[in-house]
Amino acid sequence: MSQSLIKGDALGYGLPSKQTVNAVEGRVQARSVRVGCRLWTLDGERTVPTTVAAVTAVRAREVVDVVTDHVMFTVAPDQMLGTPDGWVHARDATGTVLAWTQARKLCRTRLTVRAGYELGYLVGANCADGTVGKNYVSLVVNDEGFAARYAACLSAATGLAARLEKVTRPSGYLQRDVPGFRVRVVSSYLADLMRQYVGGDAHHMRQRFPRVVLQDRDTFEGFLDGYTDGDGYRSKAWSGRVLVSANVPFLTDLAEVVGARFTPRTNGLASHLVVVDRWASRGTFRAEQHPLHLREFCWAQVHEVRPRTTVNKPFTLYSYRLDPHPGFLVNGHMVRQSW
Repeated sequence: MSQSLIKGDALGYGLPSKQTVNAVEGRVQARSVRVGCRLWTLDGERTVPTTVAAVTAVRAREVVDVVTDHVMFTVAPDQMLGTPDGWVHARDATGTVLAWTQARKLCRTRLTVRAGYELGYLVGANCADGTVGKNYVSLVVNDEGFAARYAACLSAATGLAARLEKVTRPSGYLQRDVPGFRVRVVSSYLADLMRQYVGGDAHHMRQRFPRVVLQDRDTFEGFLDGYTDGDGYRSKAWSGRVLVSANVPFLTDLAEVVGARFTPRTNGLASHLVVVDRWASRGTFRAEQHPLHLREFCWAQVHEVRPRTTVNKPFTLYSYRLDPHPGFLVNGHMVRQSW
């Protein structure tokens, strides 16, 4: 494929030379994009690369500054922007919303998550005892076996390398430091994914029951085992387990899945949910399909579109023909050339 630059005076469409686009190798000015360059685009809920097949440049006297929730970017008035109602010209975008993703997160490694027992265990252990930070997921516990199972399941479900570290942590009960084990994986993608699974807020008192573990029985059994190892225990008197949490809505939703009666405590203490081993015979489990991948797509409000004109030196506007996806991202916003 060869690069094609067509010069001429026209209203046209495209981006002024210094406007940056989101390329796979990082932000690039519009004038620096070449044939073969890979740009980021949105394919449904996910960001994927698309390749520049041709570059066109035209001159124009007018551009518009599009001001959204997150940033301002500059395009031709005829440039097509992605909205819930389809593609609209930039000049007509005031008051609508645009397809958007966080541009600063485009460079991170994306994970291929696999359903199954290991994923369920990972989510269950995180809901019980894990910590989800801005760009990491970790588990710090006293039980080496629990930490080892967590590390193995994390690696099997996500492909990330996880290992145990010996640590010490303070004990309020013993009034001294006690030995423990930590598994910590730095991955903003996994951290965002865990927040998505539990409704956006991974705080143990605000997290929702992660319905993603209802993919199949195997995944759900892993969830029960992971949560039990963290905030539960097996009964010594009967066949089953007791799950403990002060998050009543979480246990209420879980009780419906296993067909158990649940009466939350009202004295401020943590509630207990009894799950007998024969819970599956009640027929209350229903498999549900939920996306395992991270939703990287959302909407950004357009607050204003400001026209800008030039009298002397015209703007040079660059546009691209892309394959296999026709759209691309400008500061995280979805755009494409005219039909």
